[in-house]
Amino acid sequence: MKASSFFLSGGDRDDLIQYGLMGLYEAIRDFRTDRESSFRNFAELCITRRMITAIKADNRHKAKLLNDAVSLSSPPPGASEGESTMHDVIAGPQKHDPARLAVDRDELRALVSSVPELLSDLESRVLALYLRGRSYEEIAERLGSDTKRVDNALQRVKRKIGDFLRERERVPLRIVS
Repeated sequence: MKASSFFLSGGDRDDLIQYGLMGLYEAIRDFRTDRESSFRNFAELCITRRMITAIKADNRHKAKLLNDAVSLSSPPPGASEGESTMHDVIAGPQKHDPARLAVDRDELRALVSSVPELLSDLESRVLALYLRGRSYEEIAERLGSDTKRVDNALQRVKRKIGDFLRERERVPLRIVS
């Protein structure tokens, strides 16, 4: 009965009924007999509020981007099955530039060899554990510290490595012949 007095754009009456049932569940869960209201009035209020909240949320269009999104792993709209996916179309041809790969490898070596000079002992240990997939909590427990200290150490690591990489970009490569 309540659902018929509301309108949910992009939805139907059954959607509103579901929201109403969630409101009813909340009323059953939260009703207190020591209050002055009857269960019927309390349930009606919970159901109405839940439906209105759903309508307001729908009107904000928060999920519009997700609802209108196009999958990168499916063919573009209007294409037939078996054609290139959106990912293939966007990515373009893949090129492996041996020179770029060599430079990237050298940059990585330079970074790895500079880490002991850049980072403190704590920062090095935190980074090593983080790169092994440990959570902040696990790292803190292992080092006998707290998560805030781990977070601060990782922030310093990111800043120091970022500074190092920016400095490397400014210094031209020397070609030895």
